[in-house]
Amino acid sequence: MKSFHLQIASPDGLRYDGDADQLSVRAITGDLAIMAGHIPFMTALAKGSCRVYAGGKIRHAKCSGGYLTVTKEVVRLLSTDFTWDDEG
Repeated sequence: MKSFHLQIASPDGLRYDGDADQLSVRAITGDLAIMAGHIPFMTALAKGSCRVYAGGKIRHAKCSGGYLTVTKEVVRLLSTDFTWDDEG
């Protein structure tokens, strides 16, 4: 599976910076998934779950809004509050 560069940031700092196979988030228009080769895209995010698929593993988080941008070079998720489920 092809991967893409993903950056996730919040006011607390950079939360993820690496390759991913898929990103699943809740946008204001509903759930969506981003994969390598996605067209350039931008959307506001709603409060909901986030899943990062990378290296055969899935990492879960809670995202309380923000926005998502997709370019040829990088996918960026900027969240007002972002917490990995495995961080407590």
